[in-house]
Parts: sequence; structure tokens; C-alpha cells
Amino acid sequence: MARQARAKLFGTDGVRGEANSGAMTVENAVQIGRAIGVLCGRSSRHERPRVLIGKDTRRSGYLFENALVAGLCSVGADAYLVGPLPTPGIAFMTVGMRADAGVVISASHNPYGDNGIKVFGRDGFKLPDELEVQIEDWVADPAPLLASLARGLDIGRAHRVDDAWGRYTVKLKTTLANDLTLDGLKIAVDAGHGAAYKVAPMVFEELGAEVVLLNGRPDGVNINEGCGALHPEGLARAVVEHGCQLGVALDGDADRLVLVDEKGQVVDGDHTMALCATRMKAQGTLRGNTVVATVMSNYGFEIALREAGIDVLRTDVGDRLVVEAMRRGGYNLGGEQSGHLVFLDHATTGDGVLAALQVLGILQREQRPLSELAAVMHTVPQVLLNLPVREKPPIHTLLAVSGIISEVERELLGQGRVLVRYSGTERKCRVMVEGRDAEQVRAHAMRIADSVVAAIGA
Repeated sequence: MARQARAKLFGTDGVRGEANSGAMTVENAVQIGRAIGVLCGRSSRHERPRVLIGKDTRRSGYLFENALVAGLCSVGADAYLVGPLPTPGIAFMTVGMRADAGVVISASHNPYGDNGIKVFGRDGFKLPDELEVQIEDWVADPAPLLASLARGLDIGRAHRVDDAWGRYTVKLKTTLANDLTLDGLKIAVDAGHGAAYKVAPMVFEELGAEVVLLNGRPDGVNINEGCGALHPEGLARAVVEHGCQLGVALDGDADRLVLVDEKGQVVDGDHTMALCATRMKAQGTLRGNTVVATVMSNYGFEIALREAGIDVLRTDVGDRLVVEAMRRGGYNLGGEQSGHLVFLDHATTGDGVLAALQVLGILQREQRPLSELAAVMHTVPQVLLNLPVREKPPIHTLLAVSGIISEVERELLGQGRVLVRYSGTERKCRVMVEGRDAEQVRAHAMRIADSVVAAIGA
């Protein structure tokens, strides 16, 4: 059944919403656990399916951890609980422990009152659409799950995995080149009171850096609260105040990275990707001479990579879509402006700490400050307008709108970009225009926006 034709439980990054409401209820979590257990039971390499469960630091994680365990054990699967660990750590441990699946309980960068569930397959990659649709079907109609309930000795068990964070820490350290250390560096780390509060400072310190830790005392409700990757302003101040060479900001589940240079300037995912891509090309390690980015990456990113002889393949928004395109094309670097950065030679999903290590390696090898390194690309002026609309017909069917879009694209003369798309979750149309001249860009964006409002404005 096509996902567009049915009510969806899974979004682009798993199930997510307010804890104890909507899709994120304990009842749904039990059924999701059962569904995962039944799916894994069909192809498990073990006597009984093994499913790893990790979480971030929000209070409602206890609810959903226990609900998932109950669901898994009820259909004869064993659950392995690793506690708070970054999302990429769960993906890594799923593969390393030869588990049949890995489940992350996290709402990533959302406020503490939200939570989510995302699932990795035994290969460490997020489940394909068809398996998510199967889980959705079973949650909507759990009769097949109830027919699979275990009895007696067939009921599953739960196990604690106490050293998961240690194993993951060792894995991360191996991604820094063997001839490098972080000796002499002073790094500010904003853990966002999230899943990497223990792992991140330990990795950098054990590699030789002096770490100034911010927001590393989670209490269940302070995750992402005015800190982390979405709020790097506090980190920027700390970098300057403490004389750090670099600042690292992570989100709640640490799959996203935002950097701050030694001057306190924020370095986003586009700049980080451009920096890493040019070095990987020089080393001959950039597969396919291509970087995968989303439609939201700045046009300046495309200009910088084009000048370096590197191709850019764009996808729609979502790190999952980026990874899918990377796997199809055999590419090993991709990501989003927001900080989801994927190095497929080292990980199966975005990893904030791993991405920071790649940049720190360049910093140490070239002995240049991040402010200079990040100048590999220059952000071009961008205007993004969010317009309420009463309906969402295909843009190409709006003849006046598509005509003006074509005119603007011609006037930009290949020195800019136009993107007009609907929000996936709201009744809004997003109009984005980029180019070298800020006033021209705003005028173009307003012209397109006026045509959208005239055609379908709310």
C-alpha cells in the first residue's frame, strides 16, 4: 500500500510526537515492539530474535523502553538495553552485537515533552519503507501480532548491556587518523544535556584535547533547552571566553553537529561538508567525486564544490533520503545544512561526534584555524518565505506561478537558485531564492510569493 494513501505512523525519521499522545503512546510502543519482534523472527540468525534498545535522556524514555521490552518479549524476542547512547551508537552496536534490529527512543532536537521511535535493521541502516508500512499495518490491526504471542519458555528476556558507551567510544576514536592526536587543542563541547553527555567529552579527552563541557548534566527535562545544535549562541560565547580553538554543538541524540570557530562564528553543515569534501578529493577518497546534499543546502555550497571539481547530488529534505541516495550511487559523503553529516566509510547514519573528529583531523594536519578552513565556501544571500495556502496542487499546474519561476531562473543567469515546495507537515508553501545580490534575491522571492498567494493563498 502506498504510504501517501494511508495514515502514517512513521515519518521521515521514525515515529515522533508528544509523549503519551497521538502516535507516541505506550500502547503503540508495545505493538511496535511486537511488530519488530515478529519481523525479526522471520530472518533471525539466532535461536530467538535479538533487538537492541537505546534512548536519549528525556524522562519519557522510561515509558517507551519498558513498553518496547514488553512487546518484544511477548512475541519471543530478547531485548538488549544499552541505556542513553547517541543514535549512531545504537546503529553501530546493532551491527557489532549481530542484533537483528536496533531501536532508538529519541525525539532528536525536539523539546523534552516529545519522544520518538526509530528502527535500524541488522545492517545498521534505517528500515526501508516497505517494512515500516508493515509495522504500521500491524499496529493498526494487531490481530496477526496477537496470533504470534509466545507462551512458557518461548517468552523473551531482557538483558542490560553496561559497556555500550565504552565500545562506541573506542569506535569513534579509531576514525581519527592513527598519526594524529588532539594534543594542544582546547575544545568547548555543548552536549545539549543529551545522549552524548558522557561519550563526547570522553572521546575528545582521551585523544588528547582539553575539554570545556557545557550542558552535560541531563535531568530528564533539560534536553535541548536553549542549548545544543539548535542554540549554539552559548557555545559561541564559551569558545571566546575560554580561548578554545573550536566548539562542538550536538543535538539530543547526537546525530547532528554544528561547529563554532575560534572567533565564535557558527559553522553550519554546508561549510563542514565543503571542507571535508575538498580534503577527501585531494586524498583520492571521495567516492564518485560526488557529495550528496539536500535541496536546502546553500547555493554557495554548490559553487564552492563546482570550483573544486566536485559534483553535488541533491535530494529532498531528510538525512534518510541522503543516505539512500549515497547507497544507490556508491558515494561516501553527504549531509544537510542543519548538521546531519554522513561519512559512510565510518558509519551508517549521521554522527555528530564522528563528524567533529573529521574536522579536528584536518585542523591538526593543516595547523590552520577553523575560521580559515571554513572559508572554503561562502554563503550566498538567501530569502525563504513560508506562505499559508488553502490547498497544495502541484506547482507545475499553477501556470502563473510556474511562469514567474521560469522568468526568475532566467534572470539569475545560472548564478542562483529557486526552490518552491510545499511543507510536508503543514499547509504552507515555501519559496526560497538564492543569488549573489541580496536585493535582487528578495525582489525575486517576493514576486514569486505574490503569485503563490494570488493563486492559492489562505
